[in-house]
Amino acid sequence: MGHVNNASYLKWVQDAVVGHWRAFAPAQAIADHVWVATNHNITYRRPTFLNDPVIAHVILERVQGARAFYETIIKRGEDVLAEVKSSWCCLDAATLRPARLARELVEKFLPASVD
Repeated sequence: MGHVNNASYLKWVQDAVVGHWRAFAPAQAIADHVWVATNHNITYRRPTFLNDPVIAHVILERVQGARAFYETIIKRGEDVLAEVKSSWCCLDAATLRPARLARELVEKFLPASVD
């Protein structure tokens, strides 16, 4: 049918969320932590076709313990193609166990609301 499949949306979300983390987190925090997705909920608004130029806008809604909750809005120009709610778990890179982020680090992402 000429449109992208679900895996494309998930790749865009993953790239956007990981890019958001890398843009704001200090190098040591990036080295010490990894993120895994635990849930994605996609609401499709318009079809996205092969070779469409898309932009993913990331909004970190909240951090709770070792989990972060994001909304990613995928757009083509001004058209909203999909809205994706996702949750992610922060892991200690050495032990691969859930890791709570330090308050100071969370404040870099959410200056007004920290649990």
